[in-house]
Amino acid sequence: MPNLPDTMSRVQDQTPEPINRKFQEDIQESIAYYRGKSPTEIQQRIDELDQEWDTERVLEANASTLIIVGSVLGATVNKRWNILSGVVDTFLLQHAIQGWCPPLSVIRRMGMRTTEEINQEKEALQELL
Repeated sequence: MPNLPDTMSRVQDQTPEPINRKFQEDIQESIAYYRGKSPTEIQQRIDELDQEWDTERVLEANASTLIIVGSVLGATVNKRWNILSGVVDTFLLQHAIQGWCPPLSVIRRMGMRTTEEINQEKEALQELL
C-alpha cells in the first residue's frame, strides 16, 4: 500500500507556504488581541470558532451540491451532465487520498482554515481564560 499523507497535516502540506504562514500570523494576531480582553469576550470568540466552517466542511458541501446538480441535470436535461458528478467524485477521492484537489486551492485562498488551525486558535484562547 502506498504511503498516504498524515490526516491531520495533509491539507497544510499541500497548501503553498505563504498561505499557511498567513493563517499562522492571523492566529497569533488573534491571540495577541484577545490577551487583554475580558473572559466574556474571549469566550465569545471561542464560540465563533466553534461555528467556523473548516476546509473539509466547505469542500464536502460544495462537492455534494455539484454532485446533486449534476445528477439532476443528467436525469432531466442531458446525460452528459453526469460527467460533472464523476469529476467531482474524482476530486473527492483525490482529496481523501492525497489531501489535495483543485477546489482546495481556491478554498484555502478564500481563507478557509483546517480544523487543526481553528483548534490552535481555540486552545490558545482557552489558556487565556
